[in-house]
Amino acid sequence: RRSSDLHEHQVDMSTALKPRECIVTKEEGKTFGFFLRIEKDTVGHLVRGVDETGPAAKAGLKDGDRVLRVNGVFVDQTVHAQVVDLIKASRNSVNLQVLDAASYENAKKNGANMENLDQNQPAQAPATNNVSNPVPKPRLCYLVKEKKGFGFSLKTAQGQKGLFMTSVSQKGAASKAGVRDNDRLVEVNGENVENAALDQVNTKVKQSGGTIVVLVVDKETDKFYSEPKVTLKGEMADLKLLPLKPRLVELKKGADGYGFYLRELSSNKGNFIKDLDPGSPADKSSLLDNDRLVAVNGEPVEDLQHEQVVEKIRKGGDKTSLLVVDAEIGR
Repeated sequence: RRSSDLHEHQVDMSTALKPRECIVTKEEGKTFGFFLRIEKDTVGHLVRGVDETGPAAKAGLKDGDRVLRVNGVFVDQTVHAQVVDLIKASRNSVNLQVLDAASYENAKKNGANMENLDQNQPAQAPATNNVSNPVPKPRLCYLVKEKKGFGFSLKTAQGQKGLFMTSVSQKGAASKAGVRDNDRLVEVNGENVENAALDQVNTKVKQSGGTIVVLVVDKETDKFYSEPKVTLKGEMADLKLLPLKPRLVELKKGADGYGFYLRELSSNKGNFIKDLDPGSPADKSSLLDNDRLVAVNGEPVEDLQHEQVVEKIRKGGDKTSLLVVDAEIGR
């Protein structure tokens, strides 16, 4: 559980700390000019071996920096190998949010919420090594059905692969979630549908109940990732456009499990994160007591029975991906 005193302390820390945004671009076949490591008795994803004449140094990366975000995705609690994969998937340009060593260690010591460090900061131009535009990212959109449905249709386009979002209602559920006309649909509820037929995907959408999670890309993003043939996945996505501002939390099971209870409350529909064990994987993540669980491994769970939700988490094995929203926002 989080007390109000701790919450106030975390807000103060977030105001004082200033993460840096660095856009690092390399030439084809060359390196970014730094190593990303984990070290014994040292927390965080460490920037090491910065080449003084390389792209990383020119973009402002420094030895000992801790990487908090990769292309907008919060990675401080993510398994190191997955963070490396995200950077590799960025092709020749990557957007990193970092914190210097002293600030990071002080923040950890004082229990700051690392995921929210940049929320109270004024907008600043990112440091680049001759790059003008940030790396484009796919968008993970959480749609809540309204009286008129989800507020979009699907279509095929002659000579183009996949399905495209069309007839996106201006004030409909899809538009509110960040979907745009002519976005290409990549995933529905965590399942890739790029090679699926139109009627199959329409059926999947209809069977989703009152909520649906879609991964989409606009034309610019699609082109960026198609040339090196990078497989688009939900963990690469930008979550900031979502109206509910959910958190995508990646957990790796510890010796005693994930360290939280999932409760179904009679006073409020849904499944809620409760009773985080101190020092557990759940406690060390951005999960909070009373968070409402929206999706498990990309699949919406709000219309499922409690036992079905628990089973989906268990099927993930030693790892699981939870999409949650604050209790106050989720009501």
